[in-house]
Amino acid sequence: MDAPEFDPTEHQHRRYNPLTEEWVLVSPHRLKRPWSGQVEKPPEEVIPPHDPKNPLCPGATRANGKVNPNYDGVFVFENDFSALLKSGPEPAPPAHPLMQSASANGTCRVICFHPRSDLTLPVMEMADVRRVVDEWANQTVDLGKTYDWVQIFENKGKVMGCSNPHPHCQIWACSFLPTYPQKSDNSQRKYFKEHGRPMLMDYISLELEKKERIVAENDHWLVVVPYWAVWPYETMLLPKRHVLRLPDLTDEERNSLAAIMKILLTKYDNMFECSFPYSMGWHGAPTGPRMTEDNSHWQLHALYYPPLLRSATVKKFMVGFEMLAQAQRDITAEQVAEKLRNLPETHYRMKK
Repeated sequence: MDAPEFDPTEHQHRRYNPLTEEWVLVSPHRLKRPWSGQVEKPPEEVIPPHDPKNPLCPGATRANGKVNPNYDGVFVFENDFSALLKSGPEPAPPAHPLMQSASANGTCRVICFHPRSDLTLPVMEMADVRRVVDEWANQTVDLGKTYDWVQIFENKGKVMGCSNPHPHCQIWACSFLPTYPQKSDNSQRKYFKEHGRPMLMDYISLELEKKERIVAENDHWLVVVPYWAVWPYETMLLPKRHVLRLPDLTDEERNSLAAIMKILLTKYDNMFECSFPYSMGWHGAPTGPRMTEDNSHWQLHALYYPPLLRSATVKKFMVGFEMLAQAQRDITAEQVAEKLRNLPETHYRMKK
């Protein structure tokens, strides 16, 4: 009997992530298994536009006693509980190669996107989102003068550990290159050396050609579900032009970025008609002293990692095989891209 022809939507297989040089197990046949868990939509959380007890609101008093200004746009401040401090004692040389320590200096900041707590990026005005983009670029310039890595990231939703219902993100600037950026730097550098082109520029060309995993695009930006995605609704946001860092974006590219972010995040919210949780972050070429190096192998990109799987209440957990052996997913990147692509670009809250 002839062996069945491989079908990526039916048969288990592995996919390779060239950025991290890791594999993900794809098991699409598991979607056929019965599901008896919760699928109902949770009630909408009512968030007031302003809460004087919320430490991120204008005029509120934070835990350290500092009072926020009555800001009316983007507001940035030093994190009151910073994971990285600007200086500290140097660890002693390792007594054994199995027990190594190294210095880790840096600084952490918080960016409030808007004075109103009840707004998120997909329902903000375009001009407000553009101000966030500009502040990301400004902070990269400022912190990048000193630090090797400037990590901008947003944790949205309680399930992602966000304790304050107010639109904001964080920046952790490091005196070192963290693990995942280091992996990405190594893999992109190796690819550039072998092929003479940035890895992700070649990847953009492939995605534009195949059009199987594209969620949204405009003149300057592309949103795809990466071929090697791990999280069910994971996406990658890429500029179509070769760009190293956020500050390198032109005025037009920043406007286009604000527009496509609103489209992507609206589609996310429309998936289960909820404020879709995620962790996202920007990866660009290293900064600080490393800016003097040739970073042509880098391409700026943002990564979105949402935890939801089947509904607003059913989450994907990395457990068992995923924790002990290898990442695994049940739905293919192509199937997810089609679902996201077909969702409306008008936010569900705007229809009511």
